[in-house]
Parts: sequence; structure tokens; C-alpha cells
Amino acid sequence: MDAMDGSFRWNRCGARAALVTFSGDGAWDAAAAAANRIHADPFTHVVDATPAFDKLLIEFADRDRYERHIAQAIASLRTEKPSAQAAPRTHRIPVRYDGEDLAHVASHAGLRISEVILLHQTPVYQVTLLGFSPGFPYLEGLPPALHTPRRSMPRPRIPAGSVAIGGSHTGIYSMATAGGWNLIGTTAVRLFDLSQCGGPSGGAAAFLMKTGDHVKFFAE
Repeated sequence: MDAMDGSFRWNRCGARAALVTFSGDGAWDAAAAAANRIHADPFTHVVDATPAFDKLLIEFADRDRYERHIAQAIASLRTEKPSAQAAPRTHRIPVRYDGEDLAHVASHAGLRISEVILLHQTPVYQVTLLGFSPGFPYLEGLPPALHTPRRSMPRPRIPAGSVAIGGSHTGIYSMATAGGWNLIGTTAVRLFDLSQCGGPSGGAAAFLMKTGDHVKFFAE
């Protein structure tokens, strides 16, 4: 099923989930607001609502609950007004601009390295997705001049804390992993720490950031 509902469309995603895609300039805000509404006053049969870019994944406990309650969930997105959003947290991230691909990014942009460094620090970025490894933030707001295609040959291992550019996003490698983004710097800030899971916040405490947070880089 694929259906249009005003400013969004939705379709089934697997056996027990629906993927909602919002349209327009405020797509991320709409997806985040919808997720917050579901989390604040959840259906007992919805186990999670995860926003990412212009999308929202609504997961049900099982196939039967999906079949019985998806219409109610979609209707709530169409009829309920967005609730007031809490002010986002801002993370100030120190960066040592020493990445192996910094000169390549500068050459691709037609800029001096010092200009790339200054431009990268200028925006206040927004976390619009956590993936492809635990806690890796996809940061929206990279100046167009710094948009740089991913490397044609990924590196087999990139250290945790590497600050990088991939296409129209910048991000921080939260753990050592393979990857194809262009490395422009490093930070000592830990984005993913399993040792923090034992507290009252559970697994969520292992992640420094969450979707909707803001990030501001500054040079060490």
C-alpha cells in the first residue's frame, strides 16, 4: 500500500511497520514532531517511532497489531496538531583538522584548506539520522561548497572520532569501522560508550547524541 495524506505519504514496511514520508521544507520537523507525539502518548501496540531525514518509521509489536491499528496511527498524524518541541541540545565538538582527505576536499571545492576549516565550523548542524554504525550522526547543514562525493574505494578501517564529509552531510565516526567518507579531522569526544548502559537510562545512555540535537564544531 502507498497512500497520500496531505503533506505525507506512507507505505507498509515489512510485516509490522509503516514508513511515512513527509514533503516540503519542514519535512524533518514534521517527522520529528510526529515521533515525539507518539512517544509522549504512545499507542500500547506501537513499540517505536523513529524519524530520519524526511521519514518516520512506525513499528508495531507484531503483524496483528499492525493490521488492526495502522489506520488509527495514520489518522493521528493527519488530525493531531504538532505539540511544542523542547529546545534541542547543542553539542560543541572540538576538532583537530588533520584529516587525510582535507586537501582533497579543498581541491574539490576550489578553496584553501584554511577556508574549508572555517566554512566547516560556520553552521549549527542538526542530527537528522543516527546510523550506519551505533551513534554515527548524519549532520544536516553542510555548506554546499563543501559537498564532496564519497570515496570510490572505502577505507577498511577508520578510527573512532574521525570527522568526515560524505556527499551533502558531515558526520563523526562513533566507532572504528570501514567507511568511504572524506576524512577532514578528528575529535576526542566519544559518541558511543557501551559502559554507560548500566544506569537508569539504559541503552540510550550509550549514545551522546539523538536525532534533533544540534552540533557546533570548533577548531582545537
